[in-house]
Amino acid sequence: MKIQIIYCHPSEKSYTHEILEQLKSSLEKEHLEFEISDLYEMNFITDMNEDEYEREGFAKIELPIPNDVKEEHQKINKADCIIFVYPVWWSDCPAKLKGWFDRVYSVGYAYGNEESKPEAKMKTIKYGLVICTAGHPNQFLEEIGIAESMKNVMINDRLGKRFNKKEMIILGGTLDKEKVIQDHSEIIKSIGKKIKEYCI
Repeated sequence: MKIQIIYCHPSEKSYTHEILEQLKSSLEKEHLEFEISDLYEMNFITDMNEDEYEREGFAKIELPIPNDVKEEHQKINKADCIIFVYPVWWSDCPAKLKGWFDRVYSVGYAYGNEESKPEAKMKTIKYGLVICTAGHPNQFLEEIGIAESMKNVMINDRLGKRFNKKEMIILGGTLDKEKVIQDHSEIIKSIGKKIKEYCI
């Protein structure tokens, strides 16, 4: 079984990076194989260029897919589980992760165009897990509708039918980290076992 982690944060000093390290420990404890796409470390290009727009905007699947996008496709194709780890910035994921979806979810691969060969299409992943850190407490994010909005976009649209099982964990309240750190750690510790349950 193979797990692909899509990680998006510019700072190793961040709480999100602490969560990533805890996640790695959880997976290692369960002897699960994983690979990390660290979008900032990779300097992943997030802006679609004019040639890519020509391909995506007009569904011209005969046009080439950039090599860096193909590399992400290969990682996805090997994965049984994909975990997205990022902070909540202005009610959504960072722009770099949004750009990953813009480019990696290419037409004929992740959506659209029935003319694509089956081997060129994104496979259905067994389990998609979204882990995001947020400054405000979960209760507040739910009260103002942000939690529901984020889940609709991330779970229903970006993960959608591309995943059999989907889940979003919002680790809120990080503005007062000491109050939530223990609860968050317990949640992350359980993830390795959960992946085994859903993917084996």
